[in-house]
Amino acid sequence: MGQITLKDIAKALNLSPSTVSRAMRNHPAISKETCRAVQEYAEEHRYKPNRLALQLRTNKNNTIGVIVPEIVHYFFSTVLDGIQQEAESEGYNLLISHSNEDYEREVKSVETLLDARVCGILISQSKTTLKFDHFQDIIDNNVNLLFFDRICTGINTDKVVVDDYTGAFTAVEYLIESGCRNIAFLGSVPSMPISNNRRMGYEDALRKYKIAINKNLIEVCDTVDLAKVVIPEMLKHDPLPDAFFCINDEVAAYCIQIAKSMGFKVPEDISVCGFTNSYITEVTYPRLTSVDQHGFEMGKVAARLLINRIEGKEKKEGVVSRVIKTELVIKESTKLVQTFA
Repeated sequence: MGQITLKDIAKALNLSPSTVSRAMRNHPAISKETCRAVQEYAEEHRYKPNRLALQLRTNKNNTIGVIVPEIVHYFFSTVLDGIQQEAESEGYNLLISHSNEDYEREVKSVETLLDARVCGILISQSKTTLKFDHFQDIIDNNVNLLFFDRICTGINTDKVVVDDYTGAFTAVEYLIESGCRNIAFLGSVPSMPISNNRRMGYEDALRKYKIAINKNLIEVCDTVDLAKVVIPEMLKHDPLPDAFFCINDEVAAYCIQIAKSMGFKVPEDISVCGFTNSYITEVTYPRLTSVDQHGFEMGKVAARLLINRIEGKEKKEGVVSRVIKTELVIKESTKLVQTFA
């Protein structure tokens, strides 16, 4: 037998569903004996209230929707972990959906969450999203909206982002100080602010050290499939890249593997730096230098800001932006900076 309902209890005890409903809440109009009988039967048969129905009756919802581009990606899984910990500690439930980097699927996810009458939505947008009507629909439905990591510049709402610019600048500056001069940047589509911010950090670090920006060393390469095509071609360039700064650790890991398979030594010939500081950094050989995005902290901060908005506790009016600082974690895939006494 499946999960029982109030109607099942009513039928078993020869009562009306409304009487059972009130008995479950110890309504004063229902005798103590009936309340006890109903509640004992419910407990014995493991009755669980329909939360959605309860929310519709009370007009109170404690469910937050979350949409991420990928579930299996290390960074987003750590963000979700932070969101879940913060939300559950405040008595909120989560409905999680992933767009799989697909605009249509993202639109459908928004529709599903609005139909479920969530009280707030956290979104990291798909890289294929170029129209934002579905985000505006959230606001028009008086549902709290917050973007994290991948923000939508076309919608004016709260956001929590990583300091992508400083993270990239610090990483590229370290590569320069270790002796690299022909540094390649493997980024993402220019429609995403995170890619543009990291590219600007990369370019400004080069400018600081008066190194010319070579457009041939800048490529869109944010997936493993692209890495298998783009990196071998870049390793045929003259002059040869002596370092790769990659937009994520997956691409960076493949960069190490491809470079080694083509006869190059890492980091002696080519330094490689990633962005995320995921578990992958510990299983590459050599271990991967990477920029830590602190995804768990981002998730907690994003959930806390959204909950404060829902409960009217956020005192700042207008749009609130929170920035999570990055940290360069140096391992063996990059040359050491030489210091002289």
